[in-house]
Amino acid sequence: MSGMDGTGGGSGPGGGLLVAGTTSDAGKSVVTAGICRWLSRKGVKVAPFKAQNMSLNSFVTREGAEIGRAQAMQAAAARVEPSALMNPVLLKPGSDRSSQVVLLGKPVGELSARGYHAGRQEALLGTVTECLAELRRTHDAVICEGAGSPAEINLRRTDIVNLGLARAARLPVVVVGDIDRGGVFASFFGTTALLSEADQRLVAGYLVNKFRGDVTLLEPGLEMLRGLTGRPTLGVLPYAHGLGIDEEDGLRVSLRGAVRESVVAPPHGADILRVAVAAVPLMSNFTDVDALAAEPGVVVRFVDRPEELADADLVVLPGTRGTVRALEWLRTRGLAEAVARRAAEGRPVLGICGGFQMLGERIEDEVESRAGTVEGLGLLPVRVRFAAHKTLARPVGEALGERVEGYEIHHGVAELLDGADEPFLDGCRVGSVWGTHWHGSLESDGFRRAFLRRVAAAAGRAFVPAPDTSFGELREEQLDRLGDLIEEHADTDALLRLIENGVPEGLPFVPPGAPRIPRPQGAR
Repeated sequence: MSGMDGTGGGSGPGGGLLVAGTTSDAGKSVVTAGICRWLSRKGVKVAPFKAQNMSLNSFVTREGAEIGRAQAMQAAAARVEPSALMNPVLLKPGSDRSSQVVLLGKPVGELSARGYHAGRQEALLGTVTECLAELRRTHDAVICEGAGSPAEINLRRTDIVNLGLARAARLPVVVVGDIDRGGVFASFFGTTALLSEADQRLVAGYLVNKFRGDVTLLEPGLEMLRGLTGRPTLGVLPYAHGLGIDEEDGLRVSLRGAVRESVVAPPHGADILRVAVAAVPLMSNFTDVDALAAEPGVVVRFVDRPEELADADLVVLPGTRGTVRALEWLRTRGLAEAVARRAAEGRPVLGICGGFQMLGERIEDEVESRAGTVEGLGLLPVRVRFAAHKTLARPVGEALGERVEGYEIHHGVAELLDGADEPFLDGCRVGSVWGTHWHGSLESDGFRRAFLRRVAAAAGRAFVPAPDTSFGELREEQLDRLGDLIEEHADTDALLRLIENGVPEGLPFVPPGAPRIPRPQGAR
């Protein structure tokens, strides 16, 4: 296949690889991004792909399609423009039992988990494989990310994202395990053993993720694992601190009574800023505050108690998939009263998307929660009506004298009433309270610095934003670090062979004579 030698631009179908994991959060997203960046640096035209993603962190492509934010990050790692083809099915949870289904970038309805797995998911396999085939026609390689674990045998019949996809597209599979959790050898063996014999043939090897210490101490175990499974370990990736790469799912921000706090760089001036983000239910696109956390001297915390707002210089109400539910949560926990008290004292509050909607006077919702008319916090002169049509846009504008880029993902339509001090990114400001539907606006460096200067002044802080912090450059450095992890700690020659050669018909990866892993009874 041309292109895999670094010449770029192959004419035939591109190669492929599926990165699966022993568990959720094993590191599939970052390994996929790392492989994409490594290949891109070699001159290979590569694209990421995730057939089905469940996430509350999403992004809007230039053509107005909604995809998982992790796939947008992986596209950046591959140095290609994100596309709906890269994430044809996105599930956005609205409760523990139902999700909005986004197909090829557009919402097509709400489905229960039972309804989705009972028939709709299996019917989407054709759409998913067509999208993957199109990417393979236009790229030298496509690195696919699985979801959860491929050993979820209760869901195998309708699987379109793990071994179901790998078998349909003849993709070799590399399984990632998080050794920091413990039990990685049992996880590798158990994952493989639970697969049917046909699925086992696609598993080419393993990648150990988040290893700390002397790798020579691990090597006997890796040799024993190979003896038990007949499969090699294709790399041991060290634990890497401070990657700051987009997380898949806002549901996983679980405080359990503790403050989740960012790592802060030394301040540029004599003071710091403390930012408290309310960890509302169904929090979406909490990556909006990543750019704040990247600023020297800015500490970002996710909080869920009113007393945790006391020393905050800025409180952020983030986006949420359940605005009315989050509003009730704020009131029940005493946070709504604490935010209103801050506003009365002239202390800064920022609402983004669902957070902006909560700051308004009234919400009419017959779409998301079907709660009817609900009173908002009354801190901004805004009335919100939820529309059946979802707004998906990539706006560009100006605020605080600086150019701003963002993206919008919302059903709520805001009507701005009289009484605002000034417009603000299609939202408004009253006193020290700001609200906007624009996600990603704080990634615009000049605007972020101007906004932080306003916050510091209102908070009485002698904080000075660093003049040269570039969020885009920091993100590129992080993606390069992921590429380095693959290049320096994985068997890249073996990975290249897998990507280029695929799965030969009828030829298992397991060497002849390797011990057979018993097939689970009833596996297909």
